[in-house]
Amino acid sequence: MDLLIRSCSGFHIGCSINHMSSSSCPTLRPSTRFFTVRSSLPFPQQKAMYHRELQAAVDVVERACRLCSDVQKSLFSSDGRIFEKSDKTPVTVADFGVQALVSLELSRLFPDIPLVAEEDSAFLRSSSSFLLDSVVSAVTDKTSAGDKPLTSNDVMQAIDRGGKSAFVFGVKPETYWVLDPIDGTRGFLKGSQALYVVGLALVVAGNIVLGVMGCPNWQGDTSNQLIAEGQEDKSNLPGLGAIMVAHVGCGTWMRSLSHISDSMVKVHTGWVRCFVDLCCLVHAARFCIPDSQTWESLPLSVSFSSTTNCDSIKDGQVLLLPTCCGSLCKYLMVASGRASVFILRAKPQTVIKAWDHAVGMICVHEAGGQVTDWKGSQLDLAADQVERRAIFPSGGVLVTNGNLHNQILE
Repeated sequence: MDLLIRSCSGFHIGCSINHMSSSSCPTLRPSTRFFTVRSSLPFPQQKAMYHRELQAAVDVVERACRLCSDVQKSLFSSDGRIFEKSDKTPVTVADFGVQALVSLELSRLFPDIPLVAEEDSAFLRSSSSFLLDSVVSAVTDKTSAGDKPLTSNDVMQAIDRGGKSAFVFGVKPETYWVLDPIDGTRGFLKGSQALYVVGLALVVAGNIVLGVMGCPNWQGDTSNQLIAEGQEDKSNLPGLGAIMVAHVGCGTWMRSLSHISDSMVKVHTGWVRCFVDLCCLVHAARFCIPDSQTWESLPLSVSFSSTTNCDSIKDGQVLLLPTCCGSLCKYLMVASGRASVFILRAKPQTVIKAWDHAVGMICVHEAGGQVTDWKGSQLDLAADQVERRAIFPSGGVLVTNGNLHNQILE
């Protein structure tokens, strides 16, 4: 596989939001030049202690993205592909299918490493056989299990391997995978124009050491970095897709998910190094907030109002990026330099889940950014000592390019 290595030799003015001209949202970003190396991952094995685990994570997240894409194609032509959980969150065949697929592959390669994930099979067990059969079919198409056909029981056990109470942790630091099968389910249901993410991270001795995010509908300003010389620019095609990887000490990297696109579309699949943006002024930053929260609910609204119109940012306003849906796509935006800041306010009686943040945290850190709670403390993945499923950030979560972090904390 081709590897594109970015060399920062200066700076230029560019626009980092999808489908906007460079003159409308100026921001300082590194200028780039590239050379090509053959590699399956963007750094050599000897530099990455968890190279084997990262390679496996990339492979299974890519296959999970293909599963999502296949399910989504039939989502709007079949009433049976959309379901509701008791908490009214939309859940699809893809949610269950991705968790089963990832669980099966990781347990085969790393049987001693437990999985912490969002779903369990309780809903499947209480639903019609059609739903379960659809999940089994979706997983069978993408698994590498071999000649033995998957059964319904195999799939439900795989899902439950990451479910609540599947593994009891203790006070000491642990090693485990953290999976969000689809972060931004509502985005998944909206179709090709909304972002959603398959997110997988590995925690070793309490520290996040690698992460992989697959975003099948990612498109936009990185397209110039993904087109090989002499090839036609396909950046306007929907669902180009991207995969982002990070490994402790090795940086954050991104390449296209070319297999998600139509088979006739040939796009470059080289890795590109990702950096956060260089913005150092709060009023010039590009902000993301959760879809369920308003700018007026944040303390910064006392000093700044917000606008989503990048062509008309007035004095005392900041640019708010309308990014749908979920938390991980906001981390991806910051790590790739499209956004400067992601702010999430912790709400009473709302549990913040580890899988909504773990993979995003390492991608932002390795791209040069910062992630803390609103008091500046690191997010503690071991705060939930028994199950490692919840985190308890004081005030909320603040994700920035680093330059802005202390200013916004103040």
